[in-house]
Amino acid sequence: MRDIALFVEDDAHRLFIGPLVERLARERGAAVQLVWRSAVGGHGKAAAEFRRYLRDLERQGGRPPDLIVVATDANCIGPNARAEEFSAAAPAPIVRAIPDPHIERWFLLDGAAFKRVFGRGCEAPDSKCERGRYKRLLNEEIRAAGVAPSLGGMEFAEDIVRKIDIARAARADRSFARFVDALAAVFR
Repeated sequence: MRDIALFVEDDAHRLFIGPLVERLARERGAAVQLVWRSAVGGHGKAAAEFRRYLRDLERQGGRPPDLIVVATDANCIGPNARAEEFSAAAPAPIVRAIPDPHIERWFLLDGAAFKRVFGRGCEAPDSKCERGRYKRLLNEEIRAAGVAPSLGGMEFAEDIVRKIDIARAARADRSFARFVDALAAVFR
């Protein structure tokens, strides 16, 4: 069993990244236990919790996790700049999920998976840096399928992750591909 500590900026990341990590581990025959260290409060809170966690591990000793996963949106700053914020020396490998520009775009990458969940497909949206754009698109696509999302679509994250064609989504989005490739390498 591999213990994975996760630092994510909000519920959308938690609801998408957690099931994705579990799915990729399962597909590679790895048993994992997710330990959520931060899942609310935005990017700044996740980054602060990450630094505090590493400092506490160093001071207190104890067994570190087998893997640390960090998920935060690129937010038009860019994935490399965001990755730098989580590049501290750590007692375990760090895998970064940095949706570029926002996690809600990942929900829409595989139109066939979207169709299996909602009965109607969607096109993978282009990548533009516009605040709120992908939240709006996700909500609009779900509503166009005749479903009224009560949480803006976040409540369907696990269903989408279960149906998503990982290779297709990776071809549609470089940031998604980077994350699944890095995670797959750790699980080999």
